[in-house]
Amino acid sequence: MCQACHGLDGLSKTPDAPNIAGQTEPYLVAQLQAYKSGARKNDAMSVVAPSLSDKDIEDLAAYFSAIEINVVKMPGR
Repeated sequence: MCQACHGLDGLSKTPDAPNIAGQTEPYLVAQLQAYKSGARKNDAMSVVAPSLSDKDIEDLAAYFSAIEINVVKMPGR
């Protein structure tokens, strides 16, 4: 379900979804819990998150946080 917007590698396939690869595990858990509880709003995530168990949230956070990414600095920045 995540890959439709965030990609299997956690790199967004759509401009409306953030890249989640390499985010910290606690951050991802907190955000997924916030979507699940309704404390954080997003049309797509408000449909997906309520069906996630606590174990699903932990597993997803562990998976996406473990993906190593290389950040490339843009010239002139």
